[in-house]
Amino acid sequence: MGELVAQLRAALPVDAASLAALPEDDLLALVQTAEALGRVVDGARVLVAGEVAERSRPALGPERMDARRGCRSPGEVLERAGLISCQTARGRMRAASAMRATWSLSGEMLPGGFPILRRAVEDGRVSVDAAVAIVGELGPVVDRDVASDAIGVAEAELVGAAAGGTGAPAASADEVRVMAQAWALFLDPDGAAPDAAPADRRRGLTIGRVRDGLVSVQAGLLPEVAAQLRRVLDAYAGSPVGPTFVEAAEEGLDGIAADVDHRSPAQRRHDSFAGILTVAAGHAAAPQIGGAAPTLVVTVSADELAREGGAAFVSGDEGEIPVATAVARHAGCAGAVQRVVFDQAGRIIEIGVPQRIFGAHQRRAIAARDGECIIPGCHVAAAWCEVHHVSAHARGGPTHTDNGVLLCWRHHSTIETGGWQIEMREGVPWVRAPGWIDAHRSWRPVQGTIRHRLARMRA
Repeated sequence: MGELVAQLRAALPVDAASLAALPEDDLLALVQTAEALGRVVDGARVLVAGEVAERSRPALGPERMDARRGCRSPGEVLERAGLISCQTARGRMRAASAMRATWSLSGEMLPGGFPILRRAVEDGRVSVDAAVAIVGELGPVVDRDVASDAIGVAEAELVGAAAGGTGAPAASADEVRVMAQAWALFLDPDGAAPDAAPADRRRGLTIGRVRDGLVSVQAGLLPEVAAQLRRVLDAYAGSPVGPTFVEAAEEGLDGIAADVDHRSPAQRRHDSFAGILTVAAGHAAAPQIGGAAPTLVVTVSADELAREGGAAFVSGDEGEIPVATAVARHAGCAGAVQRVVFDQAGRIIEIGVPQRIFGAHQRRAIAARDGECIIPGCHVAAAWCEVHHVSAHARGGPTHTDNGVLLCWRHHSTIETGGWQIEMREGVPWVRAPGWIDAHRSWRPVQGTIRHRLARMRA
């Protein structure tokens, strides 16, 4: 075995220096070679795991393989022989169970549920991921006694798609899963329909504890709830494009060109979800707690609020959770968040009262003026934006339309650190981009609405 491993290593130059020197085409060819070899190895892993499970079936009594080897289960045999985890061992046995050959009462070998798929896995033509996708979707159809000929046709078609050939490229495991779902619905349209009762029982959402400054959220959403959440997130997120300023003569009247938003999709969904929660908590139809809208309370001392890098606190199930003072300053503008400031003795010296929050009439007027988040290139609609005090309320800034602008949750929460600057000139917001976006750092009026653009075109 050692000689075989040495030959394999010689055939695959996967050390850092060799990989760095490979031309791009050769690198892609190496990816394909490694995956082809991996399919053969993975197929062998799954099939031998299935054979160990077969030889350890309870019907064999004390003669079963795991008992004779002093192990409590076939999984433990695989763990010890293969030096793998119990999760990996169980996964391989599950993958092999539907493809494993069986034996009749007379001792004759039977082909098993998916003989075509098994041969393709043995040959390394189909990956284990694709095999699991096929078995996962067609397995329930087999259990419902659908005509075996029809299942054989579906199996052959899916294996052909996963393996490729005849001029067609091989399909990925995810594509094969979709094809298998379509075959399952075609073969058994009544029985293949999802049973809503188990899903309804398993639905849920769990909020974890703070770890390394983050709180994990695990959820099992019903399909219609997940679909609705995706639509709302997409609506909030707006365009995935951020701003870059160039010379106006080259790029049109606004002097703005598009640049890629460097947030990951997961980060964009997080920021969208944060904005949605803020809007939902302040909505008139939201359920009330103690006669008021559900309000997040942020507490901070006056000294900490003034200190660079100070700490504020939000209330949670685990007590007070420390956050940056920027969160407290952000709370001064958000209607679903209330800020409470203490002096050194613990006396309350400032309470975020409703008067500091922009009213409904003011918000509608500001929305009509700004149209969307005022940061150029950010197209979060007004309905999902927060109203920001340009001159902070704590420093005497009024809660007036001449001092309020629309910002999405992300730009509002990072306005102190993101490099963007805002000022009001005769009731009109002007913005200045950070130096890495606009080297000239020019002030520009906010003109993101159709009304603004039409007026400029007419002029």
